[in-house]
Amino acid sequence: MLTIAYLANQLPSEVEPYIGDEIGELRRRGTVVISGSVRSPKDRTEMPDVILQHAALRVLGPAMWLLINQWKCVLPLLIRIVSGRESIGKRIKALLHTFLGTCYAALLRGHNVDRIHVHHGYFGSWIGMTAARLLHVGFSMTLHGSDLLQSAPYLDLKLAHCDFCVTISDYNRDYILKRFPHVDPEKVVVSRLGVDIVQPTTLPNPHTKAGSLNLLAVARLHEVKDHAFLLRACAELMACRVPFVCRIAGDGPECRRLELLIKKWGLQGRVTLLGHIARWRLPALYDAADVIVLTSRSEGIPVVLMEAMARGKIVLAPAITGIPELVRAGATGFLYEPGSLQDCLAKLHFIYSQMTGDESGDLLHDMRRRAVAHVDQNFNRAKNLQSFADLFLQRTAAASRNRTHANLILQQI
Repeated sequence: MLTIAYLANQLPSEVEPYIGDEIGELRRRGTVVISGSVRSPKDRTEMPDVILQHAALRVLGPAMWLLINQWKCVLPLLIRIVSGRESIGKRIKALLHTFLGTCYAALLRGHNVDRIHVHHGYFGSWIGMTAARLLHVGFSMTLHGSDLLQSAPYLDLKLAHCDFCVTISDYNRDYILKRFPHVDPEKVVVSRLGVDIVQPTTLPNPHTKAGSLNLLAVARLHEVKDHAFLLRACAELMACRVPFVCRIAGDGPECRRLELLIKKWGLQGRVTLLGHIARWRLPALYDAADVIVLTSRSEGIPVVLMEAMARGKIVLAPAITGIPELVRAGATGFLYEPGSLQDCLAKLHFIYSQMTGDESGDLLHDMRRRAVAHVDQNFNRAKNLQSFADLFLQRTAAASRNRTHANLILQQI
């Protein structure tokens, strides 16, 4: 029976439900999945099988013995750490993650693991790669957005050592192949995320006049999400006397800065920071909004936009990375030129004019219907999970055959 060790930086994670979905689908296919989290999860309702942060010290002895006996397996990684051009800080972290990878391998010994798969290309992928080399099993990973486009230390090495790499957009695949030309194109495959389609979807009445523009942003309050850009747009809307309210759902390190900007630009009463919102409460927020706005500087393909479009909502986002694969400009939503406040405002003014004009939003109504159909066809959670499992199991079987064939050749030599 196929046994997969599936590792995430933090599992479960409310903002990354797709990881649990993939594990569940593989288990449904009869695959044994050992779920793992590097960090201790905040949500303890469904604990993973392995929490490396807790178990590392417990297996310190077996891990050191394994490292002594299999030192040749990690030697190329250590040489790269020492000889690479990365900063001293990143090198020290890589050494620590090599040690954690040894501990992870010690934890998995005796479980007859066939493959280690890591979701995201952050530090967990180095840990999983190290463990896979020590256990002589397959290694693969999933790349999303920031782990590829923003912070990708040692990604060349990870791509070289993985049997295959799953990514969530055509943009990401093209980016990998252009930036890392040594990578075999057959190794990089696209598997899209998805959301549930609520049927029947109730669309707003196109002949209902709107009193004000109701904006909603759902994202962690992090610099890369650039909520300050959204606040600047809100300040301009207020200056143009466009009636609006804006709610921002999420928490994070940017909270205090955003509070100060709201006060500085006099947006109190117009803009509300809602803080952390549980996922079960999001549908009500979507339904109450006229436009779901995203202002990130880097993304994969945001699940938030999929969820909003699946509910027939108008979305506005920057034309970056894989977003245009979901939001087709003028057809399933609106895109603005990245970094252009003027273009973003022009789109908001246009949407508001469509909501309040004589045509009473017929264009928006057609856009909502196309958005629902597009998500149902291309970003349907149930369909895409089945496709992911098919792809994952096919690639795993092929890699296993190749590894067995290579071992037989070595034995003959």
